[in-house]
Amino acid sequence: MQRSRILKVKDKTFAVTLSERTIKSQIRRVAEQINRDYEGKQPVFLAVLNGSFIFAADLLREINVPCEISFIKLASYEGTTTTGNIREIIGLNIDITGRPVIIVEDIVDTGLTMAHMLETLKPHNPESIEICTLLLKPSKLQVKLDIRYCCKQIPDDFVVGYGLDYDGFGRNTKDIYTLIQN
Repeated sequence: MQRSRILKVKDKTFAVTLSERTIKSQIRRVAEQINRDYEGKQPVFLAVLNGSFIFAADLLREINVPCEISFIKLASYEGTTTTGNIREIIGLNIDITGRPVIIVEDIVDTGLTMAHMLETLKPHNPESIEICTLLLKPSKLQVKLDIRYCCKQIPDDFVVGYGLDYDGFGRNTKDIYTLIQN
């Protein structure tokens, strides 16, 4: 059974731009790089909820070094735009002192959430902090970030699916869709 190439979420229409096959291929590529970089180490993956939960699950299934995962919930979006205001809803609940940390994020656009998270984590004295994102919008970045692990760079379009949402809906697709009609 073929999946629809068009997705209606609330009042908006989206079209497939990244297939499940492409997404999984890019995740395997990034996981292989992480496995090489962290051989002999025990990283802590900090997944940013809600959007990264599917990406984090698929990424961790490809990781073969000993590791832990924990979740942090931050919020900065309303509808299809970022507010620039970052609220911490669920905080760090694992000791990261002296440990390599990999932040797992669904999408980095302005970079403000990542910059906030980096500043929040530094006082916990991790060995290192790296960013791993499923999607990156380089044209939207407002802060300088060193993003070591990126599955795919995309244009400044609004996307849903594979964990990404529009007002809480649309996360439950295997593909990623781009807004085509407001």
